[in-house]
Amino acid sequence: MVIATRDRAEELTRTLTHLRALAVPIVVVDNGSSDDTVDRVARDFPEVEVLPLGRNEGALARNRGVRHARTPYVAFSDDDSWWAPDAITRAEALFEQHPRLGLVAARTLVEPEGRTDPMCAIMADSALGTPPDLPGPAVLGFLCCGAIVRRTAFLRVGGFHPVLFFRGEERLFSWDLAAAGWACAYVPDVVAHHHPSRSRPPSATGRRTELRNDLLTTWLRRPLPRALGDALTLARRALSDQDARAALTAAAARLPAVARHRRRLPPEVERQIALLS
Repeated sequence: MVIATRDRAEELTRTLTHLRALAVPIVVVDNGSSDDTVDRVARDFPEVEVLPLGRNEGALARNRGVRHARTPYVAFSDDDSWWAPDAITRAEALFEQHPRLGLVAARTLVEPEGRTDPMCAIMADSALGTPPDLPGPAVLGFLCCGAIVRRTAFLRVGGFHPVLFFRGEERLFSWDLAAAGWACAYVPDVVAHHHPSRSRPPSATGRRTELRNDLLTTWLRRPLPRALGDALTLARRALSDQDARAALTAAAARLPAVARHRRRLPPEVERQIALLS
């Protein structure tokens, strides 16, 4: 189990209290918290390993945690999410039964209401259907707080991408997983719980980051005409939308990194993306 956290000691304490009953190894990767996260985990949860990074590495903190883990499968939790009691054992059995399975996307219940996250309905209705060698619909996207990965597959594709830093990193990872011959499957019998933290970035900041990373993801993997088309679309929006303007400027600043990391997807993965579009 890997949890990336930053400045959410209270939420993390609640999450670790839920997860303690699962009796699985847990690695908490701290993204340079300014609160007492590291000391509190060491004091109240001595069975949990803590990796204090001393700075904010965003989603790359999960990469650090997976490299540090020694289990063949790694479940992700956010500091405001946890797993149902039987989720891990169910997922382990599915990985053993399905060699191509690289990631299990769980059904995520949003607390305190216990309602199913809307993303789950999208995954359940995936246009890719359910291949005979997978335990559920094939997907090219997931919620990271409700994901369990095959560690060898995760490491082989390099984990979450450094150019994105944070937000929307799941889609690019799922594309890279598919390009390497692995698959992501939505499995509603594997359940995660998400109790959204009250400590979240302002909505404008989140929207700008999402717009930026949507464009960066296209630039990193899609055909050049599509990448240019998406950039032009965002540029038109930027004429009247401050968030789009900020996102385009931030994306442009990362173009040198995009050029270093750009890699076209195989035709089969492009076909799957087109089906989902």
